[in-house]
Amino acid sequence: MPERPSIRSGRGEPVEARRVVITGLGVVSPAGPGIEPLWQAALQARGTIRRIGLFDAAKFPCSIAGQLDDFSARNYVPRDYRKAVKVMARDIEIAVAAADLAFRDAGIVTRGIDPAKPQVDSKRLGCNIGAGLICSDLDELGAAVNTAVVSGRFDLKAWGSTGMTNLTPLWLLKYLPNMLSCHVTIIHGAEGPSNTITCGDASGYLAAGEAARTIQRGAADVAIAGGAESKLNPMGLLRQHLLRRLCTTRNDSPADACRPFDEGHDGTVVGEGGGLLVLEGLDRAKARGARVYGELVGFGAACDPAGIDVLRPTAGRLDLAVSRAMADAGISAGDVGLIVTHGTGVPGEDLAEAAAWRQALGAAGRTVPAFAATGAIGQLFAGAGGVQLALAAMALHSQTIPATVNFRRPADGCRMSFATESRKADLNYVVSGAFAVGGQSGACVLKRYEN
Repeated sequence: MPERPSIRSGRGEPVEARRVVITGLGVVSPAGPGIEPLWQAALQARGTIRRIGLFDAAKFPCSIAGQLDDFSARNYVPRDYRKAVKVMARDIEIAVAAADLAFRDAGIVTRGIDPAKPQVDSKRLGCNIGAGLICSDLDELGAAVNTAVVSGRFDLKAWGSTGMTNLTPLWLLKYLPNMLSCHVTIIHGAEGPSNTITCGDASGYLAAGEAARTIQRGAADVAIAGGAESKLNPMGLLRQHLLRRLCTTRNDSPADACRPFDEGHDGTVVGEGGGLLVLEGLDRAKARGARVYGELVGFGAACDPAGIDVLRPTAGRLDLAVSRAMADAGISAGDVGLIVTHGTGVPGEDLAEAAAWRQALGAAGRTVPAFAATGAIGQLFAGAGGVQLALAAMALHSQTIPATVNFRRPADGCRMSFATESRKADLNYVVSGAFAVGGQSGACVLKRYEN
């Protein structure tokens, strides 16, 4: 068994770090709200990608996505807070819903669930959420812009004097990345350490790692952490197309489109969603008899400056992030029972990621069972890390390796051990990691819970 990690107190002397466990999973994905629909889709190797219905995408080269259907945060906020949903972008709504689902799954009553009987000290409740670039509502913005068109041309003076007044005074608050954490902390009364992390697809891992550190050093007892994002809008879709990342050859067969690490991979598919985890000090979790999905025992982060060239595939030094997370957990490659990958399905990115896992794990990078969720739900960007960690926790808790949708045979240079059917396994440690096109990466190690 690896030695328990130590940290330093405010006076500088080493002290034993608190153990951090996962007690709640809140997921919003194209499979449906909650972790269970997504987990069942993973077990059944069932994809959820389909034609885009939120807007007319018929003329886009890629017109398919992992879409949330009939979704609104109104179902996940207190009645007296529902008016605030009007000033929430879709990303914010996803985070708010995921937080509610996570706290309820953990069995923790917060102010947002019952303001009269909260079961957690607000001053000891933290929040770290990863967010992306939130796209403005084009219909809303366009209608206001049209009022500043004079003689067929956009007029800046007209925009400044009257056009801007056609936007609600709170308009900007819908599109600030920190508003995901802002609304979650307001609703649930989280007054502990709080942060917003905007490092693309790595954000959820960085948020979870930071939240775990606050609990380890005693700055919080409970924290909600992960990420959420929706790029399922015309601007988001267009940006990914211009970056040459999208699959454009399977609009007529959406379920088969995103093929992580597979020989048929030819691009990713935009998805929307997010995952938030309830992290808790083990001492507190045990005292209240909580169900424990697993223990977060390792965290690592890294960056590849080459990521500033977004057209050059890079895994953001994921190998370094994974190595650091494993060192933090005190484990070696032989201890790892499952790898939860990022797996965008973009050929160059898959190749770089597979190389990163081999660099971190050596020969075990080819043989350790692996899993990717993107074939089922698409690429969730800042929402990916939280969802991947939630699936990693479910795999550990249920001792099951889920199937990777659309994986049949590995592409050249991408040989890893993905399962085409789910199966039971003896899992002690799961390593999960992701990278962002901008060059950042993050990884976490989860351990099977033992008293």
